[in-house]
Amino acid sequence: MRKSAIIGLITIAICIGFLVSLNADTDSYSNFKEATKSQREEHVMGYWEKSKGMYYDAAKDPNHFAFYMKDEDGMVNKVVLNGSKPQDFERSEKLVLIGKMENNTFYASKILMKCPSKYNDNMVEVNQDGTVKESVNQPSKYAKESKS
Repeated sequence: MRKSAIIGLITIAICIGFLVSLNADTDSYSNFKEATKSQREEHVMGYWEKSKGMYYDAAKDPNHFAFYMKDEDGMVNKVVLNGSKPQDFERSEKLVLIGKMENNTFYASKILMKCPSKYNDNMVEVNQDGTVKESVNQPSKYAKESKS
């Protein structure tokens, strides 16, 4: 085999190894049980447990919002966001929390909310500072209502 072919094969092998290593650290959804075992930030998907209510007192501490969430496996856990209560939190259908579990409490750094929409399902991202960022797939302000 020629030297250039060997060098080419080694270069291709290194590139493939690099791409596999990049893909190995991608985030996927977990549940509260998996988040308890993990030392890094996790994405936990679930639903607000309305029967347990929520806690937010803007006069006492505007940067503390707490509620209970049921994950996809049915486990209910307390969630604390060190930020203000997201606008339209009560209307959200589904939540995705990004954060870490500490002492049986999930401390969220971000909350993504799936809100009901007339045209399509939109995700809304709420940061710790209370700013809200809507994702793409927003309907045009000129979109017409379908009559099906």
